[in-house]
This record gives sequence, C-alpha cells and structure tokens, in this order.
Amino acid sequence: MRFLAPLLAAISLAAPVRAGDLAVTLLTPGGKPVANAVVMVKPQGGSPRTPIRFPWPYRVAQREMQFEPFVLIVPVGAEVAFPNLDPFHHHVYSFSKAKTFELKLYGQAETRRVRFDRPGVVAIGCNIHDSMSAYIRVVDTPFAAKTAASGLSVVRDLPPGPATVTVWHPYLKAAQGEVTQRVVIPASGALRLAVTGDIRPSRIRRSGY
Repeated sequence: MRFLAPLLAAISLAAPVRAGDLAVTLLTPGGKPVANAVVMVKPQGGSPRTPIRFPWPYRVAQREMQFEPFVLIVPVGAEVAFPNLDPFHHHVYSFSKAKTFELKLYGQAETRRVRFDRPGVVAIGCNIHDSMSAYIRVVDTPFAAKTAASGLSVVRDLPPGPATVTVWHPYLKAAQGEVTQRVVIPASGALRLAVTGDIRPSRIRRSGY
C-alpha cells in the first residue's frame, strides 16, 4: 500500500477544492475507485479546541437486512441512533476494543442509542443475521471525510502547514486497515493525493466497496 505523489491533473474531482482543502482519491491497483474509506487529517499544530461536529446524521439504520450506512464517521463522545426499519427483529452488537455493546432484540420503528467515548474502529454485527455488518470510525479530529463511489474524499478548511493524513478502510490490506502519510497543506491552492491499495473481497453483497 502506498501514497502516490500529489496529482496535478490526473484526478477528476467531483467537487471543487479551495485553499486549505485536501482531495484524496483511493483506487485499487487496477484503477477501480474505492468507496467508504475514511480520510482523517491531524495538523501538526493541533486541531481547534471546539466540540467536533460533522454535518451528517449520527445514525446506523437497519433496512432490508443491511446496516445503513456501511461506514459512519463520528467524533469521540457522539451518541449514535440505531433505528430498526425492518418488519422483523434485530440484535445489534460489537465486541470491538473501542466500544463493546449489545442491543438486544428490538422491532420495527424502535430505536436504540449508544455513546461512543473512545477513538477507534467499531465493527458492528447482528446476532440474528450474520450477513449484516457495518463499521463506525470514531475520530478525535474535526478533519475527516469518507470517500464516495468515485473514490474521492475532500477534507475542507484545513490550517496550512504540516499534517498527518490517515486513510482507513475495513477491507484494506494494511496493518489495522490503514496507511498514513505526512503532507504539507498549502496556504494557497489545494493539495491532491492519489492512494492505491489492495482491498480484500467482502462476503457481504453490496454495491461497490
């Protein structure tokens, strides 16, 4: 697994980038884009001392015997809702080091909530339906985003200067499923990076990765 040099024109961006933005594209060695990878950036000078908030809902729903979304990013201390939208019961659990919990059988239109108080990866399953799986990446930085179906993720409004970029995916063939790279965020213009990495096949049938 390796980071390539910053690209100047080879990445087709789905969204414009601005000064202080970092655009990261994750591709397989064959050039296939990888969705649901989490890009996390930690500036060398530290992050703003304000509560971390992301614009998306902190929610993992059970619908049609799948978890939605497959990967969710939340900050440390976030409370995540687990609504059951299926017409049958689910039993949601995790044995992960970052958070161990168990939501015993509950039915349609019911919701349970869990607070995630440590950074790390939380793998989630259903004790009744073994084919169901999802991941919550609990982060301690406000600079985080997830790759789209195009393989692209844009982390916005970064302070200029040295920073550490971490790219994680649950099926990435790397230690702990992640790789890191030191970069320098420019004071003007935007930094664009391409990452290539092998992805393990999933036993879960999904669209894309």
